[in-house]
Amino acid sequence: MSENADGAEQAKAGDPARALPGGGTPVPPGDPASGPTPADQAAAPAAPAPAPAPASAAASADPAAAPADQAPASAAAPAGPAPAPAPAAPAPAPAPQAGAQAQAPAPQPAQDPWAVRTPGAGAQPGRSAAPAAPPAPPIAPGLRGHDPAAWHLWQMHQFRLSQEKAREEAAARAANSMWSRIRPAEAAPVRTATLVAVLAAGLTTATVLGDGMGPGLLLAVLPAMVAAYAAARAAGRKARPWSLLWAAGCVALLAVPALRDSAWPSTLAILAAVLLAALALHGTSRWPGVLLAPLGFFDSAVTGVGWAWKGVRSRGGGASRDRWVSVIKALLVAAVLLIVFGALFASADAAFADLLGELLPDVSVGEGPFRFLLFLLGAVLALAAARTAAAPHRWDRVRSRQWKARSRLEWSLPLIVLNLLFAGFNAVQLAVLFGGYDKVLESTGLTYAEYARQGFWQLLWATLFVLAVIAFALRWAPRGGAGDRRLVRSVLGTLCLLTLVVVASAVRRMDLYVDAYGLTRLRLSVVTMELWLGLVIVLLMAAGIAGGRWLARAVVGSAAAAVLAFGLASPDGIIAEYNVNRYQQDDKLDLAYLRDLSADAAPYLDRLPEPRRSCALMPIEAELRRAADAPWYATSLGEHRARQILRDRPVTASVEECSRLGAFGSRVE
Repeated sequence: MSENADGAEQAKAGDPARALPGGGTPVPPGDPASGPTPADQAAAPAAPAPAPAPASAAASADPAAAPADQAPASAAAPAGPAPAPAPAAPAPAPAPQAGAQAQAPAPQPAQDPWAVRTPGAGAQPGRSAAPAAPPAPPIAPGLRGHDPAAWHLWQMHQFRLSQEKAREEAAARAANSMWSRIRPAEAAPVRTATLVAVLAAGLTTATVLGDGMGPGLLLAVLPAMVAAYAAARAAGRKARPWSLLWAAGCVALLAVPALRDSAWPSTLAILAAVLLAALALHGTSRWPGVLLAPLGFFDSAVTGVGWAWKGVRSRGGGASRDRWVSVIKALLVAAVLLIVFGALFASADAAFADLLGELLPDVSVGEGPFRFLLFLLGAVLALAAARTAAAPHRWDRVRSRQWKARSRLEWSLPLIVLNLLFAGFNAVQLAVLFGGYDKVLESTGLTYAEYARQGFWQLLWATLFVLAVIAFALRWAPRGGAGDRRLVRSVLGTLCLLTLVVVASAVRRMDLYVDAYGLTRLRLSVVTMELWLGLVIVLLMAAGIAGGRWLARAVVGSAAAAVLAFGLASPDGIIAEYNVNRYQQDDKLDLAYLRDLSADAAPYLDRLPEPRRSCALMPIEAELRRAADAPWYATSLGEHRARQILRDRPVTASVEECSRLGAFGSRVE
């Protein structure tokens, strides 16, 4: 067999340098089988052209060889019968002959749909050239210096592989991202009970919240809770004890606006109720989930609308549509009957008419847009709660980065120094407590108020900083064994005990300040916060002994309980009672501040002598007069009691008398 046939067999054997994607057999430059390069031809001496080969020799050539009119014959062959003609195929380069060097044309690769054709590279007439390919990877050694079309095919193939690899890497990164871990699963299809409860929540919100908070807030939330319960049951979620506890706490906190007229404890109660609702719906128990759970409502509010619309469309045909039409017809008939017979009974009996006037809202046409917005708000919030209950975010999958543990000396030395500082400060506080404040005031030249006020805020910040120090110390704590655990417990436990003394000192200082200048909202709030921080420190000490898996829930539960107790205790009533008792003892009264209290303070301000009583109750009376037409669901218990007090004993003092008593002076916090 000829040398060309030998080259073809070598390409078929799997030589990577000789195989082309298009089916040819190119070889790298410098290979003897590839023939001389143009530079070699220029350097070689001219040689006479070989004699034409006989027909028998051309007929006996390898079938893969080029036709005689395209390339010279490679060598003479013995005469013999001519083989049958074979299909045309690209021929390998001919081997060099003695005394003659001939260059065969490059093989033509197979047509490929990926190949980019340009006018100078075999473009067909009448067809526009495709856009240029992106930057190519490094040239394959086996393709350098050969057919441009085959080389371009290899370029496109490598580019496609790189694109597929990039897509696979992006998909892997997305699968391992934080959002993919916490993203909620596909929610179960929304049920009819959920849609009805959402509709009821929107209607209740538009009806009762347009006139104010009061008991109406709790009435508007109850249908949303029913919607969330129905969605959770449809998704197969069972109520857990902690979820039931958070739900009960949410309802109790929403009762604060129904009992108290003061806005600031009601606002705290509503915020705490939102947090407990998020915990009840998500079922989280770890710190990341506790802190991030309320954020899930924002995503559920957006996806909940599409979820509900999909459920409505699925019920738009067949038996489901007929059932909905029947329900709507029944509701319309019931509404017509109620309107007709209710109007007849109201016109027949005045007492029944008054009862209907108190129960039913008084809605005018001008309030239509505002009521419609309230309807949308209530429905969207109810959908957010239901969507969260059906498919909650998995916040417990959030994992914080494990911090590097420090050595015992590196970790314990700063904390031991801090403990020594706290011990020295507490020793001074005990000396002042047993030695008396008078001696301290004489040596410092400060008054009671100055001594108390200059230290309380610093001690409050010190307590907050201690909690931050403990959090970071636990992250960097040594974790080598039982000895390291004993070291951590002893050092941090000592710091917690010393911090409790600081908390007691701060509360004592505020007590001195209140005794000198009276009680205000700010002073009562910060004392309550300081006491709660002391409770958190006690919980930290208990977690150091019994383990801290329950700590996040305990801290949240204690905060919610503190807010609930704060609201139920009526802060404005406590402030009014304290200042009235103080006035009865030493005749000191900040009348201008008492006038700023809400209707919750009316039972205690009613104990003041005239004209101070009337001056203190005058703003409350004016506010109640403006809200005289408020329905029952927009009136709190504090407002109701104040109305009864002012109805029995109206305000009698004049503005001039109140001005002489300093009722219009500056407020003092």
